[in-house]
Amino acid sequence: MNAGAGERVRRRALSAGLVVATVLTTAVSVWLATELAGQRSAEQRRQDVLAAARQSALNFTSLDYRHYDRDSRNVLKSATGDFKEQFSAQTAQLTRLVAENKSVSEGQVLEAGIVRSDSRSARVLVVADSKVTNTAAPGGEARTYRLQLDLVFKDGRWLTSDVEFVG
Repeated sequence: MNAGAGERVRRRALSAGLVVATVLTTAVSVWLATELAGQRSAEQRRQDVLAAARQSALNFTSLDYRHYDRDSRNVLKSATGDFKEQFSAQTAQLTRLVAENKSVSEGQVLEAGIVRSDSRSARVLVVADSKVTNTAAPGGEARTYRLQLDLVFKDGRWLTSDVEFVG
């Protein structure tokens, strides 16, 4: 084999190596970008779930007899399914009860953590405090709530489908 032919073989091998390296680098870059986008999406979903659960718990623990209609609408705006139906069914009775007792509850969410979640549903545990004043406790009474909220992703929003008092 002459020197010119050997040089051509080396150049072809070098070119083939560069093509393979470029293809591999591109494939790894695409894979990393896809993984990063998936992680960002999962983190955004996590933040959205926590924000929705916190707001729902805050709405649920912050009620004032002077504007209970507005407060109950806030609860219902973030509700769906059985929880929405049950809360709606009890609204008239609750309106009367909080008015008779002049009840005011000022809620504050202390902690929230996701138990499980996927793209369509989540379960969140929330710890909330509230100061409750009413005719029986005009000076106020501190209450702590441990709530389990089930949420579903519906119409582009996370909505509360169930609330349970736990522990």
